[in-house]
Amino acid sequence: MVQPSEPEFEQAYNELVSTLKDSTLFQKHPKYERVVDVVSIPERIIQFRVTWENDKGEIQVNRGYRVQFNSALGPYKGGLRLHPSVNLSILKFLGFEQIFKNALTGLNIGGGKGGSDFNPKGKSDNEIRRFCYSFMRELSRHISQDTDVPAGDIGTGGREIGYLFGAYKLYKNSWEGVLTGKGLTWGGSLIRPEATGYGLVYYTEQQIKYATKGKEDFSGKRVAISGSGNVAQYAALKVIELGGTVVSLSDSKGAIISETGITKEHVYAIQEAKVQFKSLSDIINEYSAFSASPVKYIDGARPWIHVGQVDVALPCATQNEVSGDEAKALVSAGAKYVAEGSNMGCTQEAIDVFEGERVATKSAASPAVWYGPGKASNAGGVLVSALEMAQNSQRITWTSEQVDGELHKRMIELFNQSIKFATEYSNESNKDALPSLVKGANLAGFVKVADAMFDHGDVY
Repeated sequence: MVQPSEPEFEQAYNELVSTLKDSTLFQKHPKYERVVDVVSIPERIIQFRVTWENDKGEIQVNRGYRVQFNSALGPYKGGLRLHPSVNLSILKFLGFEQIFKNALTGLNIGGGKGGSDFNPKGKSDNEIRRFCYSFMRELSRHISQDTDVPAGDIGTGGREIGYLFGAYKLYKNSWEGVLTGKGLTWGGSLIRPEATGYGLVYYTEQQIKYATKGKEDFSGKRVAISGSGNVAQYAALKVIELGGTVVSLSDSKGAIISETGITKEHVYAIQEAKVQFKSLSDIINEYSAFSASPVKYIDGARPWIHVGQVDVALPCATQNEVSGDEAKALVSAGAKYVAEGSNMGCTQEAIDVFEGERVATKSAASPAVWYGPGKASNAGGVLVSALEMAQNSQRITWTSEQVDGELHKRMIELFNQSIKFATEYSNESNKDALPSLVKGANLAGFVKVADAMFDHGDVY
Protein backbone atom coordinates (compact mmCIF):
# COMPACT_ATOMS: atom_id res chain seq x y z
CA MET A 1 0.00 0.00 0.00
CA VAL A 2 2.89 2.37 0.74
CA GLN A 3 5.34 3.67 -1.85
CA PRO A 4 9.01 3.92 -0.77
CA SER A 5 9.17 7.35 -2.42
CA GLU A 6 6.61 8.66 0.10
CA PRO A 7 8.50 8.74 3.42
CA GLU A 8 6.09 11.02 5.32
CA PHE A 9 3.08 8.92 4.32
CA GLU A 10 4.95 5.72 5.13
CA GLN A 11 5.72 7.06 8.61
CA ALA A 12 2.06 7.93 9.25
CA TYR A 13 0.87 4.59 7.86
CA ASN A 14 3.35 2.58 9.93
CA GLU A 15 2.53 4.54 13.08
CA LEU A 16 -1.18 3.73 12.75
CA VAL A 17 -0.81 0.09 11.73
CA SER A 18 1.83 -0.73 14.34
CA THR A 19 -0.38 0.53 17.16
CA LEU A 20 -3.41 -1.37 15.84
CA LYS A 21 -1.37 -4.58 15.67
CA ASP A 22 0.06 -3.90 19.13
CA SER A 23 -3.44 -3.99 20.61
CA THR A 24 -6.00 -6.76 20.93
CA LEU A 25 -8.36 -5.24 18.32
CA PHE A 26 -7.59 -7.69 15.50
CA GLN A 27 -7.67 -10.67 17.87
CA LYS A 28 -11.07 -9.68 19.27
CA HIS A 29 -12.50 -8.47 15.94
CA PRO A 30 -10.56 -9.97 12.98
CA LYS A 31 -12.78 -8.23 10.41
CA TYR A 32 -11.12 -4.88 11.14
CA GLU A 33 -7.82 -6.08 9.70
CA ARG A 34 -9.43 -6.10 6.23
CA VAL A 35 -10.04 -2.36 6.48
CA VAL A 36 -6.37 -1.37 6.66
CA ASP A 37 -5.53 -1.99 2.98
CA VAL A 38 -8.65 -0.17 1.80
CA VAL A 39 -8.50 2.88 4.06
CA SER A 40 -4.81 3.42 3.22
CA ILE A 41 -5.51 4.28 -0.43
CA PRO A 42 -7.13 7.67 -1.17
CA GLU A 43 -10.53 7.59 -2.81
CA ARG A 44 -9.28 10.21 -5.24
CA ILE A 45 -6.14 12.27 -5.91
CA ILE A 46 -6.44 15.43 -7.99
CA GLN A 47 -3.20 16.91 -9.33
CA PHE A 48 -3.14 19.95 -11.59
CA ARG A 49 -1.12 22.80 -13.06
CA VAL A 50 -1.46 26.32 -11.62
CA THR A 51 -0.26 29.13 -13.91
CA TRP A 52 -0.32 32.74 -12.74
CA GLU A 53 1.30 36.06 -13.54
CA ASN A 54 3.70 37.91 -11.25
CA ASP A 55 3.84 41.69 -10.92
CA LYS A 56 6.39 41.87 -13.74
CA GLY A 57 3.92 40.26 -16.12
CA GLU A 58 5.91 37.00 -16.20
CA ILE A 59 4.19 33.61 -16.24
CA GLN A 60 4.75 31.42 -13.19
CA VAL A 61 3.75 27.79 -12.73
CA ASN A 62 3.15 25.65 -9.63
CA ARG A 63 1.76 22.22 -8.83
CA GLY A 64 -1.68 22.00 -7.24
CA TYR A 65 -3.07 19.03 -5.33
CA ARG A 66 -6.14 17.78 -3.51
CA VAL A 67 -6.08 14.36 -1.84
CA GLN A 68 -9.67 13.28 -1.17
CA PHE A 69 -8.79 10.43 1.16
CA ASN A 70 -11.93 9.13 2.84
CA SER A 71 -15.59 10.22 2.89
CA ALA A 72 -17.07 7.48 5.08
CA LEU A 73 -18.09 9.90 7.82
CA GLY A 74 -18.88 13.00 5.76
CA PRO A 75 -17.50 15.48 3.20
CA TYR A 76 -13.73 15.48 2.82
CA LYS A 77 -12.29 17.99 5.30
CA GLY A 78 -8.74 19.23 5.63
CA GLY A 79 -6.52 22.20 4.96
CA LEU A 80 -4.78 23.69 1.95
CA ARG A 81 -1.03 24.08 2.53
CA LEU A 82 0.94 26.64 0.51
CA HIS A 83 4.66 25.99 1.01
CA PRO A 84 7.64 25.08 -1.19
CA SER A 85 7.96 21.72 0.60
CA VAL A 86 4.49 20.54 -0.48
CA ASN A 87 4.50 17.25 -2.35
CA LEU A 88 2.21 14.25 -2.65
CA SER A 89 3.85 12.31 0.18
CA ILE A 90 3.31 15.14 2.67
CA LEU A 91 -0.28 15.69 1.56
CA LYS A 92 -1.06 11.97 1.73
CA PHE A 93 0.39 11.78 5.25
CA LEU A 94 -1.65 14.82 6.32
CA GLY A 95 -4.82 13.51 4.65
CA PHE A 96 -4.39 10.05 6.19
CA GLU A 97 -3.98 11.54 9.66
CA GLN A 98 -6.96 13.81 8.99
CA ILE A 99 -9.30 10.83 8.47
CA PHE A 100 -8.88 9.62 12.04
CA LYS A 101 -8.48 13.05 13.61
CA ASN A 102 -11.80 14.11 12.09
CA ALA A 103 -13.42 10.88 13.27
CA LEU A 104 -12.34 11.67 16.82
CA THR A 105 -14.24 14.97 16.81
CA GLY A 106 -17.55 13.11 16.76
CA LEU A 107 -18.72 15.27 13.85
CA ASN A 108 -19.67 14.18 10.32
CA ILE A 109 -16.50 15.00 8.39
CA GLY A 110 -14.24 12.83 6.26
CA GLY A 111 -10.52 13.29 5.65
CA GLY A 112 -8.59 15.13 2.94
CA LYS A 113 -5.72 17.54 2.35
CA GLY A 114 -4.43 19.72 -0.45
CA GLY A 115 -2.27 22.63 -1.44
CA SER A 116 0.56 23.73 -3.68
CA ASP A 117 4.33 24.23 -3.73
CA PHE A 118 3.61 27.97 -4.13
CA ASN A 119 5.41 30.15 -1.56
CA PRO A 120 3.36 33.17 -0.40
CA LYS A 121 6.36 34.70 1.40
CA GLY A 122 7.69 37.72 -0.43
CA LYS A 123 4.68 37.88 -2.77
CA SER A 124 2.48 40.95 -3.15
CA ASP A 125 -1.24 40.82 -2.38
CA ASN A 126 -1.97 40.97 -6.11
CA GLU A 127 0.36 38.05 -6.84
CA ILE A 128 -1.28 35.98 -4.12
CA ARG A 129 -4.73 36.92 -5.42
CA ARG A 130 -3.79 35.89 -8.98
CA PHE A 131 -2.39 32.58 -7.72
CA CYS A 132 -5.50 31.86 -5.62
CA TYR A 133 -7.87 32.55 -8.53
CA SER A 134 -5.85 30.28 -10.82
CA PHE A 135 -5.66 27.54 -8.16
CA MET A 136 -9.41 27.69 -7.50
CA ARG A 137 -10.22 27.63 -11.22
CA GLU A 138 -9.37 23.91 -11.20
CA LEU A 139 -10.13 23.04 -7.57
CA SER A 140 -13.68 24.45 -7.80
CA ARG A 141 -14.62 21.54 -10.08
CA HIS A 142 -14.01 19.05 -7.27
CA ILE A 143 -15.33 20.70 -4.07
CA SER A 144 -18.62 21.88 -2.58
CA GLN A 145 -20.23 22.18 0.85
CA ASP A 146 -21.48 18.58 0.56
CA THR A 147 -18.43 17.08 -1.18
CA ASP A 148 -15.18 18.60 0.06
CA VAL A 149 -14.68 21.59 2.36
CA PRO A 150 -11.03 22.77 2.47
CA ALA A 151 -9.61 25.02 5.19
CA GLY A 152 -6.43 26.96 5.87
CA ASP A 153 -3.06 25.48 6.79
CA ILE A 154 0.58 26.61 6.63
CA GLY A 155 0.76 29.58 4.24
CA THR A 156 -3.02 29.79 3.90
CA GLY A 157 -4.44 32.37 6.27
CA GLY A 158 -7.42 34.70 6.23
CA ARG A 159 -6.20 36.63 3.18
CA GLU A 160 -5.76 33.50 1.09
CA ILE A 161 -9.08 32.00 2.21
CA GLY A 162 -10.77 35.26 1.21
CA TYR A 163 -9.31 35.19 -2.29
CA LEU A 164 -10.10 31.49 -2.70
CA PHE A 165 -13.69 32.00 -1.55
CA GLY A 166 -14.14 34.95 -3.90
CA ALA A 167 -12.83 32.87 -6.79
CA TYR A 168 -15.13 29.93 -5.97
CA LYS A 169 -18.15 32.23 -5.73
CA LEU A 170 -17.27 33.74 -9.13
CA TYR A 171 -16.69 30.44 -10.93
CA LYS A 172 -19.64 28.54 -9.43
CA ASN A 173 -22.16 31.41 -9.00
CA SER A 174 -22.88 29.99 -5.55
CA TRP A 175 -22.45 31.36 -2.02
CA GLU A 176 -21.95 28.34 0.20
CA GLY A 177 -19.85 27.19 3.14
CA VAL A 178 -17.27 25.57 0.87
CA LEU A 179 -14.24 26.85 2.78
CA THR A 180 -13.68 27.29 6.51
CA GLY A 181 -11.59 29.93 8.22
CA LYS A 182 -13.66 32.64 6.53
CA GLY A 183 -13.97 36.24 7.70
CA LEU A 184 -16.46 36.86 10.50
CA THR A 185 -18.68 39.08 8.33
CA TRP A 186 -19.07 36.48 5.58
CA GLY A 187 -19.60 33.12 7.22
CA GLY A 188 -16.63 32.62 9.52
CA SER A 189 -16.82 31.32 13.07
CA LEU A 190 -15.72 33.01 16.25
CA ILE A 191 -12.87 31.16 18.05
CA ARG A 192 -11.66 29.58 14.77
CA PRO A 193 -8.20 31.27 14.86
CA GLU A 194 -7.78 30.23 18.49
CA ALA A 195 -9.25 26.75 18.13
CA THR A 196 -6.20 24.53 17.55
CA GLY A 197 -4.12 26.18 20.27
CA TYR A 198 -6.97 26.33 22.77
CA GLY A 199 -8.00 22.75 22.02
CA LEU A 200 -4.42 21.56 22.50
CA VAL A 201 -4.32 23.10 25.96
CA TYR A 202 -7.77 21.73 26.88
CA TYR A 203 -6.57 18.25 25.86
CA THR A 204 -3.30 18.55 27.82
CA GLU A 205 -5.23 19.81 30.83
CA GLN A 206 -7.14 16.51 30.79
CA GLN A 207 -3.83 14.60 30.69
CA ILE A 208 -2.67 16.45 33.80
CA LYS A 209 -5.96 16.00 35.65
CA TYR A 210 -6.25 12.30 34.77
CA ALA A 211 -2.66 11.51 35.76
CA THR A 212 -2.92 13.38 39.07
CA LYS A 213 -6.49 12.26 39.83
CA GLY A 214 -7.69 15.86 39.61
CA LYS A 215 -5.13 17.27 42.03
CA GLU A 216 -3.21 19.37 39.47
CA ASP A 217 -3.82 21.53 36.42
CA PHE A 218 -1.72 24.05 34.43
CA SER A 219 -1.25 26.31 37.43
CA GLY A 220 2.48 26.60 38.19
CA LYS A 221 3.52 24.38 35.28
CA ARG A 222 6.52 25.31 33.12
CA VAL A 223 5.57 24.82 29.47
CA ALA A 224 7.92 24.62 26.47
CA ILE A 225 6.24 25.50 23.17
CA SER A 226 7.77 25.42 19.69
CA GLY A 227 6.57 27.46 16.74
CA SER A 228 5.29 31.02 16.74
CA GLY A 229 2.40 30.79 14.30
CA ASN A 230 -1.29 30.62 14.97
CA VAL A 231 -1.28 27.37 17.00
CA ALA A 232 1.69 28.31 19.18
CA GLN A 233 0.41 31.83 19.81
CA TYR A 234 -2.99 30.80 21.12
CA ALA A 235 -1.65 27.80 23.02
CA ALA A 236 0.74 30.18 24.79
CA LEU A 237 -2.03 32.67 25.61
CA LYS A 238 -4.29 29.92 26.99
CA VAL A 239 -1.45 28.45 29.11
CA ILE A 240 -0.74 31.90 30.55
CA GLU A 241 -4.46 32.38 31.24
CA LEU A 242 -4.54 29.06 33.13
CA GLY A 243 -1.59 30.01 35.33
CA GLY A 244 1.26 28.26 33.51
CA THR A 245 4.64 29.72 32.55
CA VAL A 246 5.57 29.59 28.85
CA VAL A 247 9.35 29.29 28.59
CA SER A 248 9.88 29.11 24.80
CA LEU A 249 8.67 29.83 21.29
CA SER A 250 10.49 29.33 17.99
CA ASP A 251 10.47 29.69 14.22
CA SER A 252 12.46 28.23 11.35
CA LYS A 253 15.45 30.46 12.15
CA GLY A 254 15.77 30.06 15.92
CA ALA A 255 14.16 29.98 19.37
CA ILE A 256 13.45 32.40 22.18
CA ILE A 257 13.83 31.23 25.78
CA SER A 258 12.60 33.00 28.90
CA GLU A 259 13.34 31.62 32.36
CA THR A 260 10.74 33.91 33.95
CA GLY A 261 8.12 33.37 31.25
CA ILE A 262 7.06 34.73 27.89
CA THR A 263 4.35 37.33 28.45
CA LYS A 264 1.05 38.07 26.76
CA GLU A 265 2.64 41.27 25.43
CA HIS A 266 5.38 39.19 23.79
CA VAL A 267 2.76 37.03 22.09
CA TYR A 268 0.73 40.04 20.91
CA ALA A 269 3.87 41.53 19.33
CA ILE A 270 4.61 38.22 17.59
CA GLN A 271 1.02 38.04 16.32
CA GLU A 272 1.31 41.48 14.76
CA ALA A 273 4.72 40.83 13.21
CA LYS A 274 4.15 37.32 11.88
CA VAL A 275 1.41 38.59 9.56
CA GLN A 276 4.24 40.52 7.90
CA PHE A 277 6.39 37.33 7.79
CA LYS A 278 8.96 38.77 10.21
CA SER A 279 11.31 36.36 12.01
CA LEU A 280 11.68 36.16 15.77
CA SER A 281 15.23 37.53 15.49
CA ASP A 282 13.78 40.69 13.92
CA ILE A 283 10.79 40.89 16.25
CA ILE A 284 12.76 40.87 19.50
CA ASN A 285 14.84 43.81 18.26
CA GLU A 286 11.93 45.86 16.88
CA TYR A 287 9.11 45.57 19.44
CA SER A 288 9.04 47.37 22.79
CA ALA A 289 7.56 44.34 24.57
CA PHE A 290 10.95 42.64 24.27
CA SER A 291 12.94 45.61 25.50
CA ALA A 292 10.67 45.86 28.54
CA SER A 293 11.01 42.13 29.24
CA PRO A 294 14.04 40.65 27.43
CA VAL A 295 14.29 37.05 26.24
CA LYS A 296 17.24 34.91 25.15
CA TYR A 297 17.47 34.21 21.41
CA ILE A 298 19.28 31.09 20.16
CA ASP A 299 20.02 31.18 16.45
CA GLY A 300 19.30 28.08 14.37
CA ALA A 301 17.96 26.06 17.31
CA ARG A 302 14.79 24.31 18.35
CA PRO A 303 13.92 24.92 22.00
CA TRP A 304 13.86 21.42 23.43
CA ILE A 305 17.43 21.05 24.69
CA HIS A 306 17.66 24.68 25.82
CA VAL A 307 14.57 25.18 28.00
CA GLY A 308 15.85 23.77 31.29
CA GLN A 309 13.38 22.25 33.72
CA VAL A 310 9.88 21.88 32.21
CA ASP A 311 6.67 20.07 33.07
CA VAL A 312 4.92 20.19 29.68
CA ALA A 313 6.16 20.22 26.07
CA LEU A 314 3.88 21.30 23.22
CA PRO A 315 5.43 20.98 19.72
CA CYS A 316 3.47 23.45 17.55
CA ALA A 317 5.70 24.08 14.52
CA THR A 318 5.80 21.33 11.88
CA GLN A 319 6.22 17.57 11.35
CA ASN A 320 9.17 15.67 12.88
CA GLU A 321 10.31 18.60 15.01
CA VAL A 322 11.22 16.52 18.07
CA SER A 323 13.99 13.97 17.50
CA GLY A 324 14.83 10.97 19.63
CA ASP A 325 17.71 12.82 21.29
CA GLU A 326 15.53 15.85 21.95
CA ALA A 327 12.88 13.57 23.47
CA LYS A 328 15.53 12.18 25.82
CA ALA A 329 16.54 15.75 26.72
CA LEU A 330 12.93 16.59 27.59
CA VAL A 331 12.68 13.49 29.78
CA SER A 332 15.87 14.55 31.56
CA ALA A 333 14.42 18.05 31.96
CA GLY A 334 11.48 16.57 33.88
CA ALA A 335 8.76 16.79 31.24
CA LYS A 336 5.74 14.72 32.27
CA TYR A 337 3.28 15.66 29.53
CA VAL A 338 3.88 16.01 25.78
CA ALA A 339 1.09 16.84 23.32
CA GLU A 340 1.41 17.77 19.66
CA GLY A 341 0.00 21.01 18.30
CA SER A 342 1.66 20.21 14.98
CA ASN A 343 0.83 17.19 12.81
CA MET A 344 3.23 14.29 13.49
CA GLY A 345 5.41 16.69 15.46
CA CYS A 346 7.49 13.90 16.97
CA THR A 347 9.65 11.47 15.04
CA GLN A 348 9.00 7.78 15.58
CA GLU A 349 12.22 7.67 17.64
CA ALA A 350 10.86 10.39 19.91
CA ILE A 351 7.52 8.62 20.30
CA ASP A 352 9.39 5.42 21.20
CA VAL A 353 11.26 7.33 23.91
CA PHE A 354 8.08 8.79 25.39
CA GLU A 355 6.11 5.53 25.18
CA GLY A 356 9.04 3.63 26.67
CA GLU A 357 9.08 6.00 29.62
CA ARG A 358 5.32 5.64 30.04
CA VAL A 359 5.33 1.85 30.35
CA ALA A 360 8.53 1.53 32.39
CA THR A 361 8.39 1.04 36.15
CA LYS A 362 8.98 4.52 37.54
CA SER A 363 10.34 5.87 40.79
CA ALA A 364 9.41 9.15 42.43
CA ALA A 365 12.69 10.62 41.18
CA SER A 366 11.90 9.66 37.57
CA PRO A 367 8.20 10.18 36.82
CA ALA A 368 6.51 8.81 33.69
CA VAL A 369 6.04 10.83 30.50
CA TRP A 370 2.61 10.84 28.88
CA TYR A 371 2.50 11.56 25.14
CA GLY A 372 -0.60 12.81 23.27
CA PRO A 373 -0.55 12.38 19.45
CA GLY A 374 -1.48 15.23 17.13
CA LYS A 375 -4.46 13.46 15.59
CA ALA A 376 -6.13 13.85 18.99
CA SER A 377 -4.43 16.76 20.72
CA ASN A 378 -4.60 19.23 17.82
CA ALA A 379 -8.09 18.29 16.62
CA GLY A 380 -9.56 21.56 17.95
CA GLY A 381 -8.95 23.39 14.68
CA VAL A 382 -10.87 21.01 12.46
CA LEU A 383 -13.48 20.60 15.18
CA VAL A 384 -14.33 24.31 15.06
CA SER A 385 -14.09 24.22 11.25
CA ALA A 386 -16.88 21.63 11.33
CA LEU A 387 -18.83 23.89 13.69
CA GLU A 388 -18.35 26.69 11.14
CA MET A 389 -19.89 24.39 8.51
CA ALA A 390 -22.85 23.80 10.83
CA GLN A 391 -23.33 27.54 11.35
CA ASN A 392 -23.18 28.12 7.57
CA SER A 393 -25.84 25.46 7.00
CA GLN A 394 -28.07 27.14 9.58
CA ARG A 395 -27.26 30.66 8.27
CA ILE A 396 -26.49 31.82 11.81
CA THR A 397 -23.44 32.81 13.87
CA TRP A 398 -22.87 31.40 17.34
CA THR A 399 -21.38 33.44 20.18
CA SER A 400 -17.76 33.03 21.27
CA GLU A 401 -18.99 31.38 24.46
CA GLN A 402 -21.04 28.83 22.52
CA VAL A 403 -18.18 27.88 20.21
CA ASP A 404 -15.55 27.78 22.96
CA GLY A 405 -17.86 25.76 25.19
CA GLU A 406 -18.48 23.24 22.42
CA LEU A 407 -14.73 23.04 21.69
CA HIS A 408 -13.90 22.48 25.36
CA LYS A 409 -16.61 19.84 25.79
CA ARG A 410 -15.66 17.90 22.66
CA MET A 411 -11.92 17.93 23.43
CA ILE A 412 -12.74 16.34 26.80
CA GLU A 413 -14.97 13.76 25.07
CA LEU A 414 -12.21 13.06 22.54
CA PHE A 415 -9.69 12.50 25.35
CA ASN A 416 -12.09 10.18 27.18
CA GLN A 417 -12.69 8.14 24.00
CA SER A 418 -8.92 7.65 23.68
CA ILE A 419 -8.74 6.45 27.29
CA LYS A 420 -11.68 4.08 26.74
CA PHE A 421 -10.24 2.39 23.65
CA ALA A 422 -6.69 2.27 25.01
CA THR A 423 -7.94 0.54 28.13
CA GLU A 424 -10.35 -1.84 26.37
CA TYR A 425 -7.81 -3.10 23.82
CA SER A 426 -4.61 -2.91 25.84
CA ASN A 427 -2.25 -5.88 25.94
CA GLU A 428 0.43 -4.23 28.07
CA SER A 429 1.91 -6.20 30.94
CA ASN A 430 2.37 -3.15 33.19
CA LYS A 431 -1.17 -2.59 34.38
CA ASP A 432 -0.08 0.37 36.50
CA ALA A 433 1.07 2.38 33.48
CA LEU A 434 -1.04 5.23 32.17
CA PRO A 435 -3.07 4.21 29.08
CA SER A 436 -1.39 4.77 25.71
CA LEU A 437 -3.01 7.82 24.15
CA VAL A 438 -1.36 6.92 20.84
CA LYS A 439 -3.11 3.56 20.71
CA GLY A 440 -6.31 5.01 22.14
CA ALA A 441 -6.59 7.76 19.50
CA ASN A 442 -5.70 5.42 16.63
CA LEU A 443 -8.15 2.76 17.79
CA ALA A 444 -11.05 5.14 18.48
CA GLY A 445 -10.69 6.92 15.13
CA PHE A 446 -10.02 3.77 13.12
CA VAL A 447 -12.98 1.78 14.51
CA LYS A 448 -15.42 4.62 13.86
CA VAL A 449 -14.27 4.99 10.24
CA ALA A 450 -14.11 1.21 9.72
CA ASP A 451 -17.66 0.69 10.99
CA ALA A 452 -18.97 3.28 8.53
CA MET A 453 -17.00 1.67 5.68
CA PHE A 454 -18.56 -1.72 6.47
CA ASP A 455 -22.02 -0.13 6.59
CA HIS A 456 -21.48 1.50 3.19
CA GLY A 457 -20.06 -1.62 1.56
CA ASP A 458 -16.62 -0.05 1.06
CA VAL A 459 -15.25 -3.11 2.88
CA TYR A 460 -16.98 -6.49 3.04
